[in-house]
Amino acid sequence: MISPEDIEKLVRPEIKAMPPYVPIQPINVLVRRLEISETEVIKLDGNENPYGCSPRVKHALADYAYYHIYPDPEQRELRKELEKYTGVSVKNILAGSGSDELIDLILRLFLKPGDRVVNCPPTFGMYPFSTDVCGGKVVSIPRKPDFSIDVARSFKAISGGARVIFIASPNNPSGNITPETAILELLKAKAVVVVDEAYYEFSGVTMAPQVNKYPNLIVLRTFSKWAGLAGLRVGYGIFPANMVEYLMKIKQPYNVNAAAQLAALESLGDLDYLRGTIKVILKERQRLMEKLGQLDWLKVYPSQSNFILCRVLKGNATAIHKELQKQGIFIRYFDTPQLRDCLRISVGKPEHTDKLIAALKRKR
Repeated sequence: MISPEDIEKLVRPEIKAMPPYVPIQPINVLVRRLEISETEVIKLDGNENPYGCSPRVKHALADYAYYHIYPDPEQRELRKELEKYTGVSVKNILAGSGSDELIDLILRLFLKPGDRVVNCPPTFGMYPFSTDVCGGKVVSIPRKPDFSIDVARSFKAISGGARVIFIASPNNPSGNITPETAILELLKAKAVVVVDEAYYEFSGVTMAPQVNKYPNLIVLRTFSKWAGLAGLRVGYGIFPANMVEYLMKIKQPYNVNAAAQLAALESLGDLDYLRGTIKVILKERQRLMEKLGQLDWLKVYPSQSNFILCRVLKGNATAIHKELQKQGIFIRYFDTPQLRDCLRISVGKPEHTDKLIAALKRKR
């Protein structure tokens, strides 16, 4: 009989060696851990929409009669509505189970074992995670002190044989966009340039109109943030048409489930409501930034997203993070060299801002 030790020998060594992705915890886990009620939790660690999804989504999901039937594997209706929303042809669009799945699919399409992928940290952790899972090699080109990408070094890295580069714009966790001029410079290299616009609706800055001009440009987006569908996992990519054909071939047949497709469709049909919540979030972002800026022990970085990054100038970021948790306030701390003294705070409702600022003031 085969032993557990024998199974261990079958596991890919690079999987054993890779660090795990550290996700945030859902509310039901947090309340059990702290023994508090859900109403006491102020969750500002996941960049989620505190106002939730469109009311139309809730009604549509409750009334849907075909959960026992497989969803459309080609996402025809959803892709057609995304064509209207993005202004890009349906032939250039593919939906995924969150943009996380699309990151994985892109790497599956282009990487052979050992192929290089350029990453620009600090940034979204799924890029190196998925590269490792797909057998690639991560080449890290650190961002500059202002969190802008180092265009010259990045271009050199992808020109030197890397197959893909990921650029989050706005960048998570720093909130800054990468100028179009910088992306256009990188597109001159013979590599795939993936611009992750997960927070596009909060910045209004996009490379989507350029996709048909550049055969190596991909734009990724998600419904998780602006549309409040993080729990349903639905995102989409805007690709050159030939890439869509290959990705359609290698994706799981029913990768976006029926509930997610329906929720995305209802969201696209209720844009006035969702744009209203975005406007409220942007207003609160400015207010939160001003309140945080009044604390002389914090450096607040400008943001074009729905979160704000702060550097702790006096004090210990880890201790502050833990103390806020004891009070039911959850923000994000990244235990990495570039962010060890930083905290990322999602924009919540006004009452969340007030309680957070009061707790931070008590810290002093």
